[in-house]
Amino acid sequence: MGGTGNPEWLIREDAGQPVLLALYLRQVLGIRSPDELPQLRGIPPRENVRDDTAQATLERQWREYWAMTVEPQAHPSTVPLELVDEFGTLMALPQDGARELRAAVRPHAAEAMAFTQSAHSRYRRDAGSGSSYRAYASAIAEYERQVGRRAHSFELNVQVLPLAQRGVWWIGSLTVAVTDGLRGDVAAFDAAINPIIAELA
Repeated sequence: MGGTGNPEWLIREDAGQPVLLALYLRQVLGIRSPDELPQLRGIPPRENVRDDTAQATLERQWREYWAMTVEPQAHPSTVPLELVDEFGTLMALPQDGARELRAAVRPHAAEAMAFTQSAHSRYRRDAGSGSSYRAYASAIAEYERQVGRRAHSFELNVQVLPLAQRGVWWIGSLTVAVTDGLRGDVAAFDAAINPIIAELA
């Protein structure tokens, strides 16, 4: 965060368990959206036995759930939400309009929760060095040097995820996904995050 009286920036980095869970379920349900976002690593492909209409319904309901999960303030539900018991507090779906998704995810609960908790714990362990603030501050300082002015105030959420491809992808208006391997490579991450900083600052 910048100093008092100057433009301020806020970057939140995490491997959020609700986001990890949503992506795991996306994969085991055979959902393609968002098309540009790679699959998670290490999850065997599943056979999709649903017809096209059922799959389209599931994809639509998942996309709504995904938007609420990634940026809940920007995508509030128009109806009350209800926790899906098998997922503790990590998954809430609209009471109306998500019946098919609720039924489809329940059989995957145990494996999905195990994956989510393991991936989140690995991120917490790897992030324990406390270097994330320095990485972003360095990228912003470099941007300020290049453009000859202070960065504008902005917010950015960064989800560090075990994706099958290295890269950075927008997954919300203020949220990017970055591959964990790229996040751990200081020079490559710096180069990858600079265009994101430039877009916001």
